[in-house]
Amino acid sequence: MNLFEQLYEKTISRLGKDLPAYLTYHDANHTRYVLEKTILIAEKEKVSDHELFLLKVAALYHDTGYLKSSENHETESCRIATQDLAELGFVETEIDQICNMIMATKIPQQPKSNIEGILADADLEYLGTSEFDVISDKLLTELKHFRPELTTNQWLSMQIDFISKHKYHTEYCQTHYKSTKLKNLEKIQEKARLLF
Repeated sequence: MNLFEQLYEKTISRLGKDLPAYLTYHDANHTRYVLEKTILIAEKEKVSDHELFLLKVAALYHDTGYLKSSENHETESCRIATQDLAELGFVETEIDQICNMIMATKIPQQPKSNIEGILADADLEYLGTSEFDVISDKLLTELKHFRPELTTNQWLSMQIDFISKHKYHTEYCQTHYKSTKLKNLEKIQEKARLLF
């Protein structure tokens, strides 16, 4: 088993076992999904093998902060990654790059490099896919744990605002996901019109 496989087994097992059940969106499945999309986008963006390795590690750790708290979870994810990876012999520059990628997923996303943009796009790739309804329902269920008073109207407004402001950062995602994202936005706007 190589180093990444070891990290994968350890991290996914930890997320599956220790994340609270009310995290229906930010769960181990989300991390697996983001990892898969990270690899896809990275290959399309033609990153180096080493950058791909660091991206995969960042994808694995990007939501581990939820093991501690949903508040500022990106910062907590970096702390967990830093501790784990230093013990495994990752050098400081690699850990810094991984943490910068994790922080690039923080909303509003502000990646400062192509690899940061790749992870940011992988994290929200679903906005421009046919999986949008299924995944956003999981997010709504999770949000309702924290905000039980959240109404359908408020949720639709939040989604309209969020998707309207969202931008993909990589050329690949701009080319392949933007039009479906706009169709998803139109569907939500139509639902909102029928309700309001």
